[in-house]
Formats: sequence, C-alpha cells, structure tokens
Amino acid sequence: MLEVNFDEVVQRIVAGDPRYHPDSYGFLREALDFTQKQIGRENHGRVRHVTGQELLQGIREFALAQFGPMARTVLEEWGVHSCADFGEMVFNMVESGLLSKTDKDSRVDFQDGYDFTEAFCRPYWPLNRQFPSAKPASNR
Repeated sequence: MLEVNFDEVVQRIVAGDPRYHPDSYGFLREALDFTQKQIGRENHGRVRHVTGQELLQGIREFALAQFGPMARTVLEEWGVHSCADFGEMVFNMVESGLLSKTDKDSRVDFQDGYDFTEAFCRPYWPLNRQFPSAKPASNR
C-alpha cells in the first residue's frame, strides 16, 4: 500500500482550492481523531464511522479546547466561516484520498450545523452580559 504524505496532499488540495489555509486541514484531521476517540470511549473502544453532525460537535469541542476564546478568530483567519466550510474541507480530503466516506455522507450534512458566534464566542461571555438596546441616539 502506498503511504500518503498528508502535507503534500494538503498542498495539492490548497493549490486547487485556495479558500482554506493548509493549517485548517491539519486542525480538521486532529479534530477528527479527537472525535473518533470520544466516540470510541462511548462505545467501549469500538471504532466506527463518524457522521457529519458528530464531526461538527467534535470540531467545536476540540477548537474550544485548543484555542479557547480565540477559536472563531483562528478559524476565520484560516478561511473557515461556517460549518459548510468544514464540509467543503472534508470532501476535499475525501476526493484526495485522505478520508473515506459512506454512500450516506454528503456536503449537506454540514449545512445546518451551528452558528460560529454561538458555538465559539458565547461560552466565554459573562453570564450576566447585558446587551444594549437598539435605541436611537438622542439629538441634543
């Protein structure tokens, strides 16, 4: 079996689709490993295919653990602005042979994920955060 060099394949992916920084693919691979380990613990060590929704949850947890309140900023710096972007990256990796998929897997699985502000910013907001009301400024 031919061994695949992850970094070389990512460079080819980025050459063909420059929307996402190469580091985002390394992060995605690590987030997938994190998610598989969590699922393995929940299933008494049995490894199984990870669904798109499970991967999105794992990505969220992994990003918060790795980057804390900077998670959204880091992801956006890499060109990742929504869950749909993760789907695009996953399928770029599938098409390049870095990941496999089932017949049930689709980019659509990533469309209705979570809002990045809710997922990556809200956990760090103070519990009693007050939002200013939308009152027009008074003319003096």
